[in-house]
Amino acid sequence: MTAFAGSEAEISDLTIDCEMRSVNHRYSDITVKLPERMRFLEADIRSRIADKIHRGKVECSLSYRKQARAGASFLVNRDAVAALLEATRQIEELMPGLSSFSALDVLAFPGIQQEPEAGREQLAQEITALVEQTLAKLLEVREREGAQLKAMIEERCQTMLGHVASARKRIPEVLQLIRNRLRDRVAELVAQPDYERLEQELVLITQKLDIAEELDRLETHINEVLRVLRQREPVGRRLDFLMQELHREANTLGSKSADKETTQISIELKVLIEQMREQVQNIE
Repeated sequence: MTAFAGSEAEISDLTIDCEMRSVNHRYSDITVKLPERMRFLEADIRSRIADKIHRGKVECSLSYRKQARAGASFLVNRDAVAALLEATRQIEELMPGLSSFSALDVLAFPGIQQEPEAGREQLAQEITALVEQTLAKLLEVREREGAQLKAMIEERCQTMLGHVASARKRIPEVLQLIRNRLRDRVAELVAQPDYERLEQELVLITQKLDIAEELDRLETHINEVLRVLRQREPVGRRLDFLMQELHREANTLGSKSADKETTQISIELKVLIEQMREQVQNIE
């Protein structure tokens, strides 16, 4: 289910941004992107997201920027500077005439500047709170989208029930049409037809073309979809399965159809099922 949420918090001398986004996916796929100094929280963040979101591709990313404060000063890693200068001296011996770099060049090297860090425990607590806040926002967005999808699927289910009812009403008329058509055809081909044998054959043919069982199963599956939509636990995979069953019955209905109207009903059912199948991929 697609959604996006973001939050920001000030922790010590840092402003930390947390962003979460989710997109459609059949299974649970969680990605966590963290700065190096926050890497120790990755497993905990992943676990917290997995506890609340069981289906979908979710990406959580954290970034930070240092706050500019009056009187702030740079802390220099003197050991790193000494090592850098020694390495530079050795390189210059191999490359005579190479110009030395300035102090600003030295400050640009990774590891030269040191930043005072908040305590690890405090950092973990406050980042966890920020992640939980962002996750709550994401779930709220997903909840709103889920309510819209539920209404859409329920509407299509009611339309399908109407089509099933229409097809059921036509069963006696369709079966009688089949019988009359076959009788007329046999009468054209045979001067003295064996009507008793013909009646037996008609019974077998009408049994093969009877769609009552398919309509019963369609109605049962549609009502099950409506029931599942009212549950609070994750239902996406169950809805996936029900879409497959509905499509199978609609196909069988079409293959057994003996008149134009029933065939059209089968087509309309398959269109509605396909629309629901696409949206079910968004539901957890």
